[in-house]
Amino acid sequence: MPESDLERIFSALQRARVRYLVVGGVAVVLHGHPRFTADLDLVVQLEPDNVLAALEALETLGYRPRPPVPARAFADASQRAAWVRDQGLIVFSLWSPRLPTTEIDLFAEEPFAFDEVYARALHVDLGTTATTIPALADLLVLKRAAGRPRDAEDVRALEAIAAETPDDAA
Repeated sequence: MPESDLERIFSALQRARVRYLVVGGVAVVLHGHPRFTADLDLVVQLEPDNVLAALEALETLGYRPRPPVPARAFADASQRAAWVRDQGLIVFSLWSPRLPTTEIDLFAEEPFAFDEVYARALHVDLGTTATTIPALADLLVLKRAAGRPRDAEDVRALEAIAAETPDDAA
């Protein structure tokens, strides 16, 4: 069976040894709640070498920025800060003509203490590759903070999952 777009992305990031966490709808699905999502939300540890490794890995799959800027500009902390401050940037969107149905959004700021959340993260085996998602409690914190209607729905679903698995209670 051919690899899915997500498996290709995760494999490329794994080969490049990128430290990242899948958040958003894909993380909700990987925690056990099936739902549709139109993109892949990633929190990449924002150390310059790690960001560059992530961008290079994604470039091998044809990914390029939606905005008309060089991809490598995202690795520059002062540039990211200016985008956040001046343009209200929350995520840096990438698309690929080779994988057109899977847009990637990279968080412009780490929405949590990355090392702490990464230390508690779950490693999900997908058969041909693996990925890393925040522990249920950490994902709930992120979803509650986002506060959009879709996030509120996710919170309810994730709380139900947490109630069924008391060892990973939120």
